Amino acid sequence: MEVTRVSIPATPALRVVRDTEGVDLAAAEQAAARFLHALGISTDTESLRRTPARMARAYAELFSPRPFDLTTFPNDEGYDELVLARGIPLRSVCEHHLLPFVGTAHVGYLPGRRILGLSKLARVVEHFACRPQVQERLTKQVADWLQEQLEPQGVGVVIEAEHTCMTLRGVQATGATTMTSTLLGALRTDARSRSEFLALTGLPV
Repeated sequence: MEVTRVSIPATPALRVVRDTEGVDLAAAEQAAARFLHALGISTDTESLRRTPARMARAYAELFSPRPFDLTTFPNDEGYDELVLARGIPLRSVCEHHLLPFVGTAHVGYLPGRRILGLSKLARVVEHFACRPQVQERLTKQVADWLQEQLEPQGVGVVIEAEHTCMTLRGVQATGATTMTSTLLGALRTDARSRSEFLALTGLPV
């Protein structure tokens, strides 16, 4: 199991990385070949010969987020209105079937003493999405982490995604999407702030 390592220096920038020392592409390729053979799929043809290696690299990429610095800045102007990044592209892998789910995340916060570099909202989503996941946990992890690291007045996260484990297999509910949300602080307790956030994300108020 991969372990997230977070180092907290004295500066406002927080370096976030994932420990990938345990990745063994050669072993993953051999396992992928055995997996395909066990399902009756031969890899002896020219087009399939390198498929196990491609599978290994593809999953390694899906499970390896890019490191980033969580850069914050003093809220010198005392800005206290909602900051919202809408439509952040999201892709992850269902931990029950290892099939992808894709969609968008809307992430917002009410600033406290510091404000966040806007691109970092998308980076945090990517960081927690790059592992076997369930959507409910992913939504809460993003919100909890921002609340802990940024100490804002409130945090809101809404994710809408299509799960191929539901649309391509099993019930085969093509086009069905799943929505999850986590609201913390004032975005949970203050009706006006909550309504503004939900309205801007397109959810019913």
